[in-house]
Amino acid sequence: MEFRTEKDSMGEIQVPADRLWGAQTERSLNNFKIGTEKMPVELISAFAYLKKGAALVNKELGKLDAAKALAISDAADEIIAGKWTGEFPLAVWQTGSGTQSNMNVNEVIARRAGQLLAQQDAAGDVKIHPNDDVNRSQSSNDTFPTAMHLAALITVEDTVLPAIARLKATLQAKSEAFADVIKIGRTHL
Repeated sequence: MEFRTEKDSMGEIQVPADRLWGAQTERSLNNFKIGTEKMPVELISAFAYLKKGAALVNKELGKLDAAKALAISDAADEIIAGKWTGEFPLAVWQTGSGTQSNMNVNEVIARRAGQLLAQQDAAGDVKIHPNDDVNRSQSSNDTFPTAMHLAALITVEDTVLPAIARLKATLQAKSEAFADVIKIGRTHL
Protein backbone atom coordinates (compact mmCIF):
# COMPACT_ATOMS: atom_id res chain seq x y z
CA MET A 1 0.00 0.00 0.00
CA GLU A 2 1.24 3.45 -0.86
CA PHE A 3 0.90 6.42 1.47
CA ARG A 4 1.03 10.18 1.25
CA THR A 5 2.04 12.51 4.05
CA GLU A 6 -0.70 14.79 5.33
CA LYS A 7 -0.10 17.60 7.76
CA ASP A 8 -2.41 19.33 10.21
CA SER A 9 -2.07 21.30 13.45
CA MET A 10 -0.92 18.14 15.23
CA GLY A 11 1.86 17.38 12.75
CA GLU A 12 2.39 14.87 9.98
CA ILE A 13 0.61 11.55 9.50
CA GLN A 14 0.64 8.89 6.79
CA VAL A 15 -2.65 8.46 4.90
CA PRO A 16 -3.34 5.78 2.27
CA ALA A 17 -2.58 7.43 -1.07
CA ASP A 18 -5.77 6.18 -2.71
CA ARG A 19 -8.09 7.79 -0.14
CA LEU A 20 -9.75 11.19 -0.28
CA TRP A 21 -9.68 11.72 3.48
CA GLY A 22 -6.87 13.51 5.27
CA ALA A 23 -5.03 13.77 8.57
CA GLN A 24 -7.97 14.25 10.94
CA THR A 25 -9.83 11.23 9.56
CA GLU A 26 -6.69 9.10 9.74
CA ARG A 27 -6.12 10.16 13.36
CA SER A 28 -9.69 9.23 14.25
CA LEU A 29 -9.27 5.82 12.60
CA ASN A 30 -6.14 5.26 14.66
CA ASN A 31 -7.55 6.59 17.93
CA PHE A 32 -11.06 5.11 17.87
CA LYS A 33 -10.58 1.46 16.94
CA ILE A 34 -13.80 0.39 18.61
CA GLY A 35 -16.96 -1.25 17.36
CA THR A 36 -18.05 -1.98 13.83
CA GLU A 37 -20.77 0.66 13.60
CA LYS A 38 -19.94 3.39 11.08
CA MET A 39 -21.48 6.81 10.60
CA PRO A 40 -24.76 6.32 8.73
CA VAL A 41 -24.80 7.28 5.06
CA GLU A 42 -27.84 9.47 5.79
CA LEU A 43 -25.74 11.57 8.17
CA ILE A 44 -22.87 11.85 5.69
CA SER A 45 -25.30 12.92 2.96
CA ALA A 46 -26.81 15.52 5.29
CA PHE A 47 -23.32 16.85 6.03
CA ALA A 48 -22.76 17.17 2.28
CA TYR A 49 -25.95 19.21 1.89
CA LEU A 50 -24.77 21.44 4.74
CA LYS A 51 -21.28 21.93 3.26
CA LYS A 52 -22.75 22.70 -0.17
CA GLY A 53 -25.09 25.30 1.30
CA ALA A 54 -22.32 26.90 3.35
CA ALA A 55 -20.02 27.10 0.32
CA LEU A 56 -22.68 28.76 -1.82
CA VAL A 57 -23.56 31.25 0.92
CA ASN A 58 -19.87 32.02 1.55
CA LYS A 59 -19.49 32.65 -2.21
CA GLU A 60 -22.48 35.03 -2.16
CA LEU A 61 -20.99 36.87 0.82
CA GLY A 62 -17.65 37.22 -0.96
CA LYS A 63 -15.87 35.06 1.59
CA LEU A 64 -15.09 32.18 -0.79
CA ASP A 65 -13.79 32.24 -4.36
CA ALA A 66 -16.52 31.29 -6.85
CA ALA A 67 -14.50 28.50 -8.48
CA LYS A 68 -13.78 26.93 -5.09
CA ALA A 69 -17.41 27.26 -4.00
CA LEU A 70 -18.67 25.57 -7.16
CA ALA A 71 -16.10 22.77 -6.87
CA ILE A 72 -17.11 22.22 -3.23
CA SER A 73 -20.76 22.17 -4.31
CA ASP A 74 -20.02 19.63 -7.06
CA ALA A 75 -18.03 17.40 -4.69
CA ALA A 76 -20.89 17.58 -2.17
CA ASP A 77 -23.34 16.58 -4.91
CA GLU A 78 -21.23 13.51 -5.64
CA ILE A 79 -21.37 12.52 -1.96
CA ILE A 80 -25.14 13.08 -1.87
CA ALA A 81 -25.43 10.83 -4.92
CA GLY A 82 -23.60 8.09 -2.98
CA LYS A 83 -20.45 8.14 -5.09
CA TRP A 84 -17.88 8.20 -2.25
CA THR A 85 -19.42 6.12 0.55
CA GLY A 86 -16.14 4.25 1.10
CA GLU A 87 -14.44 7.49 2.09
CA PHE A 88 -16.41 7.74 5.34
CA PRO A 89 -15.00 4.97 7.55
CA LEU A 90 -15.35 6.54 10.98
CA ALA A 91 -16.94 4.75 13.91
CA VAL A 92 -19.97 6.19 15.62
CA TRP A 93 -17.96 5.83 18.85
CA GLN A 94 -15.96 9.06 18.95
CA THR A 95 -15.92 12.34 20.81
CA GLY A 96 -19.25 13.95 21.60
CA SER A 97 -19.12 17.00 19.33
CA GLY A 98 -18.71 15.05 16.10
CA THR A 99 -15.52 16.88 15.15
CA GLN A 100 -14.01 13.83 13.46
CA SER A 101 -17.07 13.24 11.27
CA ASN A 102 -17.24 16.92 10.40
CA MET A 103 -13.57 16.88 9.44
CA ASN A 104 -13.91 13.61 7.52
CA VAL A 105 -16.54 15.26 5.31
CA ASN A 106 -14.47 18.46 5.03
CA GLU A 107 -11.36 16.52 4.00
CA VAL A 108 -13.12 14.36 1.42
CA ILE A 109 -14.89 17.36 -0.10
CA ALA A 110 -11.67 19.41 -0.11
CA ARG A 111 -9.62 16.73 -1.87
CA ARG A 112 -12.37 15.86 -4.35
CA ALA A 113 -13.12 19.53 -5.08
CA GLY A 114 -9.41 20.07 -5.70
CA GLN A 115 -9.45 17.18 -8.17
CA LEU A 116 -12.46 18.67 -9.94
CA LEU A 117 -10.75 22.06 -10.21
CA ALA A 118 -7.56 20.43 -11.54
CA GLN A 119 -9.62 18.83 -14.33
CA GLN A 120 -10.92 22.27 -15.35
CA ASP A 121 -7.62 24.15 -15.05
CA ALA A 122 -4.51 22.96 -16.86
CA ALA A 123 -2.37 24.55 -14.14
CA GLY A 124 -4.31 22.38 -11.69
CA ASP A 125 -2.60 23.65 -8.58
CA VAL A 126 -5.62 25.12 -6.80
CA LYS A 127 -5.71 23.91 -3.22
CA ILE A 128 -8.95 23.67 -1.33
CA HIS A 129 -8.42 23.59 2.40
CA PRO A 130 -10.71 21.43 4.59
CA ASN A 131 -10.95 24.06 7.33
CA ASP A 132 -10.36 27.37 5.59
CA ASP A 133 -12.57 26.65 2.57
CA VAL A 134 -14.99 23.74 3.17
CA ASN A 135 -15.56 24.42 6.89
CA ARG A 136 -15.49 28.23 6.53
CA SER A 137 -17.66 29.97 9.15
CA GLN A 138 -18.75 26.65 10.70
CA SER A 139 -18.18 24.77 13.93
CA SER A 140 -18.59 21.04 14.52
CA ASN A 141 -20.61 22.00 17.60
CA ASP A 142 -23.14 23.43 15.13
CA THR A 143 -22.67 21.26 12.05
CA PHE A 144 -23.10 17.88 13.70
CA PRO A 145 -26.50 18.65 15.30
CA THR A 146 -27.60 20.39 12.09
CA ALA A 147 -26.58 17.35 10.02
CA MET A 148 -28.48 15.10 12.45
CA HIS A 149 -31.61 17.21 12.03
CA LEU A 150 -31.25 17.24 8.24
CA ALA A 151 -30.69 13.46 8.16
CA ALA A 152 -33.81 12.94 10.28
CA LEU A 153 -35.88 15.26 8.08
CA ILE A 154 -34.68 13.67 4.83
CA THR A 155 -35.27 10.16 6.20
CA VAL A 156 -38.77 11.02 7.36
CA GLU A 157 -39.63 12.63 4.01
CA ASP A 158 -37.96 10.03 1.78
CA THR A 159 -38.59 6.83 3.76
CA VAL A 160 -41.08 7.10 6.62
CA LEU A 161 -43.85 9.13 4.95
CA PRO A 162 -43.85 7.02 1.75
CA ALA A 163 -43.96 3.85 3.89
CA ILE A 164 -46.94 5.23 5.82
CA ALA A 165 -48.67 6.07 2.54
CA ARG A 166 -48.09 2.51 1.27
CA LEU A 167 -49.39 1.07 4.56
CA LYS A 168 -52.47 3.29 4.38
CA ALA A 169 -53.14 2.22 0.78
CA THR A 170 -52.68 -1.45 1.71
CA LEU A 171 -55.04 -1.17 4.68
CA GLN A 172 -57.61 0.64 2.51
CA ALA A 173 -57.36 -2.07 -0.18
CA LYS A 174 -57.75 -4.85 2.42
CA SER A 175 -60.69 -3.01 3.98
CA GLU A 176 -62.41 -2.91 0.60
CA ALA A 177 -61.44 -6.49 -0.30
CA PHE A 178 -62.87 -7.90 2.93
CA ALA A 179 -65.83 -5.50 3.27
CA ASP A 180 -68.38 -8.28 2.68
CA VAL A 181 -66.79 -10.77 5.08
CA ILE A 182 -68.89 -11.20 8.23
CA LYS A 183 -66.79 -10.65 11.31
CA ILE A 184 -67.53 -11.40 14.96
CA GLY A 185 -66.38 -7.95 16.06
CA ARG A 186 -64.37 -5.10 14.75
CA THR A 187 -62.18 -5.08 17.85
CA HIS A 188 -61.08 -8.67 17.13
CA LEU A 189 -58.29 -7.93 14.75
